[in-house]
Amino acid sequence: MSFFKILKRGLDIIISLSSLILLWPILVLIVIAIKISSKGPAVFKQQRAGKNGNPFVFYKFRTMTIDADPFGPSPKSGRDPRLTKAGRILREYSLDELPQLFNILKGDMSVVGPRPLYLSQITEWSGRQKKRLLVKPGLTGLAQISGRGEITREEKLELDVKYVETASFSADVRIVVATIAHVFSRKGIYEKRYSQTESTRGMKP
Repeated sequence: MSFFKILKRGLDIIISLSSLILLWPILVLIVIAIKISSKGPAVFKQQRAGKNGNPFVFYKFRTMTIDADPFGPSPKSGRDPRLTKAGRILREYSLDELPQLFNILKGDMSVVGPRPLYLSQITEWSGRQKKRLLVKPGLTGLAQISGRGEITREEKLELDVKYVETASFSADVRIVVATIAHVFSRKGIYEKRYSQTESTRGMKP
């Protein structure tokens, strides 16, 4: 194992554990808000593709009503009727992603890497696009700071591959810093266009 991989895993543990300790009161308040605003569990769980395509259980705070199709199209605005009142706020500030700190601590994910996608989507990718599976999926990544919902699936996949090909400690630091700025700017939260050939389909990175 390279020094970069050892360093990356060590930082993943430190960041996820310290964040969970620091943010636990906020996590509890979010759970209460979700339960008050809608019926159903506070945490959404779903199988996603991890490193080498291995499946793992992915966690998010639930932002949609319990009858919403878990494989349906991503919301295009905060007016989507599937979003709960608490869910709109959680999405706009990316707070719905906080449970993935547990995924990082467990080793399923990393702080930085390609976003974890559906297992079924792997068969749709080219050989080059599958290179994104060579690393652990991340809480944030190059695609998320390069447009997020404002860029298409194809553009995101290419940025994911670019990350894999150029991964370094300094690149991860730049992505984390840029992610913080993007969260506060609230840009690219909602998907504008899923694909270069399709207008909408499935949940996206």
